[in-house]
This record gives sequence, C-alpha cells and structure tokens, in this order.
Amino acid sequence: MNLRRPSLTQMILLGLVLGAAFGYLDPGHATKLGWIRDIFLHLIKSIIAPLVFSTVVVGIAGGGDLMQVGRMGWKSLLYFEVVTTLALFIGLLVVNVIQPGAGIHLQGDPGVLGQVTQNHPSTLIETLVHVFPASLVDAMARGDVLQVVAFAVVFGIATAAVGGKGAPVVALCESVSQVMFRFTGYVMLMAPLGVGAAMAVTIGHQGLDVLKNLGLLVGSLYLALLLFVVFVFGAVAMIIRLPLRGFLAAVREPFTLAFVTTSSESALPKAMEAMERFGVPKRVVSFVMPAGYSFNLDGTTLYLSMASIFIAQACASTVPGFHVPLAQQLAMMLTLMVTSKGVAAVPRASLVILIATVNAFLPAPYGAIGVAMIFGIDELMDMARTSVNLLGNCLATVVVARWEGVFDDEKARAFKP
Repeated sequence: MNLRRPSLTQMILLGLVLGAAFGYLDPGHATKLGWIRDIFLHLIKSIIAPLVFSTVVVGIAGGGDLMQVGRMGWKSLLYFEVVTTLALFIGLLVVNVIQPGAGIHLQGDPGVLGQVTQNHPSTLIETLVHVFPASLVDAMARGDVLQVVAFAVVFGIATAAVGGKGAPVVALCESVSQVMFRFTGYVMLMAPLGVGAAMAVTIGHQGLDVLKNLGLLVGSLYLALLLFVVFVFGAVAMIIRLPLRGFLAAVREPFTLAFVTTSSESALPKAMEAMERFGVPKRVVSFVMPAGYSFNLDGTTLYLSMASIFIAQACASTVPGFHVPLAQQLAMMLTLMVTSKGVAAVPRASLVILIATVNAFLPAPYGAIGVAMIFGIDELMDMARTSVNLLGNCLATVVVARWEGVFDDEKARAFKP
C-alpha cells in the first residue's frame, strides 16, 4: 500500500498542533524547548542579508528592460506603487484599530530590556540617519536590513548606470538570490520542528489564551484584504470601466488555483492565458504580469504590514515602556515597500522579509520570537494574500491596457470561461 508523503504545509500544521498540545499538557518541559526554536530562527536570520541585497540589486539593475519599454514601463510601476502603498496603509489601519497583538507576552531574554532605547531610534530623523551605513560588511554582520537596502539601492543604480559592464554583477546577484531561495527551502524543512517548539514554549508560558490572539490576527487579515479588494480594486474597476462580469469569469480559475496551492507561480500561466482571451494584448500581458509579480504584491504587502505591527503590539505588552510610535510604523512600512520586492513565487519568502523588518525595529529577541509564533498559522493567511496578489496582477494588465488605449472591450464583454 502506497502512503502519500505529507506535504511541508501538513507537517507544519502537525507540528503546530503537537507543540500546542505538549505546551498545554506539560508546560514545565515545554518551556525548555526554546533552543530548538532559536536554532530555526538563527538559520532564517542568516538568509536575510544576502537575499535582500541580491534581490534589490537585481530588481533595480535588472530593470533595464523595464526602462526600454518606455511609456508602458513607467505607467505600470506608477500603478504598482500606488496600489501597494494603499495596501500597506489599509493593513496598518486595520491592525491598529483591532489590535490583535495586544496582551500577548513574548518569552525571551529579559536582559534586552535595558537595550531597547539604544537599539531603536526614537525619532524619524534618527531613523533616517541610521538608514545609511558606514560599512556594508558591518550592516550585514548585524543583520541591519535598513542599511543593507540603502546600500543595495545605490549599488543597483550604479550597476545599471555602467551598462554592459554591470551585467556580470547582475548575473552574480541573480545567482546569489537563486542560491538563497534554495537555501531557504532547505531551512524550511526544519520548520515543523521549529514551529512546534515555538508553539510549545508559547502555550507553556501563557496557556491556550494566546490562540485567541492568533485567530484574531487571521480574521483581521481577511477583513483587511476584503476591504482592500472592495474599496481599492472596486475604485480602480470603476475608473477604468472594467467589464466586471467577464473579468470575474476570467480570473475565477487562476484565483482558485492560487488560493488552494498558495503559489502565485502555479497560477501564472493560466492567468496570462485568461487575460489575453479577456481582451488584453499579449505584449501588455507578457510585460505587466511578470513585472507585477515583483512589484505588485498587494496581498503580501498588506499581510506584512499587519504582521509586523501585530508583533510590535506583542512587544509593547512584553517590554515595559516600549512602544512603536506612528513615525516608526511609517518607517517600517517604507522598509517593507522596498524589501518585499523580488520575492514573488518563493514559498514563505515573506517570513524572511518579516523577520528582517522586525529585527530592525523591535527589541531582540522578541521580534523573531513573534515571527516564530505566527508562522504556524501562516498557511491560513498565505492562501488569502497569494490569491489577492493574483487578482491584483490580473487587474493591473487591464489598467495598463486601458491606459495605453489597446484594451478590447468587445472581446471582454463576449468572454466566456
């Protein structure tokens, strides 16, 4: 008899359940499993600097093709940035109103309490000054994602400016990013054990009440994504006079595929084919859709904004006197706007981006502990954000086609799945 090997997702969920059960039944021993969680988190942290640097450089220096297409290129990028910024702020609004992380007490080293002030700039000006590194090596060694991103942006612009001589650098960074994505895949094999240990420690310290907060986070995310789709996508649809019935029929199958598989990549070919049949010219689809998977991750950016503030709220409940003022929340959103680019279709790459951001703004080790805590329910949130990513990129093709004056209304109205 052939037994189907369980998927990584199933193993993570199993680890979550077993960890929670162990933490509830034997809290004394469960609270001693923090070292397993810490090994997993250390491996994740080791990915951050090389992955962020290489993807940002490739995204900028490899954007020569985007510049060559001229008018369609800047229109697409302008639309992408406006919509993803709105996604960030809707997530920020919902998580601050509902406050799902309030009341959670993260368990970590109490010795960091006296370092909070020194490690985290208290004003926006201090944060801006801190962004620019005196040494890239030092920034990477400390895992300071803000400084790595700042250097990578300038480095990417310089690489693009030298033209063909920069091609080997772009190729090297592309290779590094692919290696780090594979490295991430290997680290994720430890995820069931790391997640189980993290949940056991959390439940052992706090009991089952913490699960209410995690459920509230999931519900808050779905609410925020619904508001984003209705109000932002709805407004865009009205502005471009979108044939709504045909569009919904066109995206139904790829949307469902993205939701079930939690993989934008698996739905990409079907989505591109559907949008061409819907009336978007092939040249628009072939440019906007792939570019959108690096620059137009609406669902992912909204999730990152909510998850980071959720962990910040938990840190505020844990560390006396600590809070994240609006200025630093905005700085976190700016960081997420940059670091979330270039990691589309990479399973759970948002975990790396999230842990990099919270490490830059929240007191160690509580930011990383918060990420480990919510990682067990990440799959439930991944389904929603991935499908919204897909929906946003399909809509973007229509926006650019309409803006270019090449959208086929008759074909769209006559569309049949």
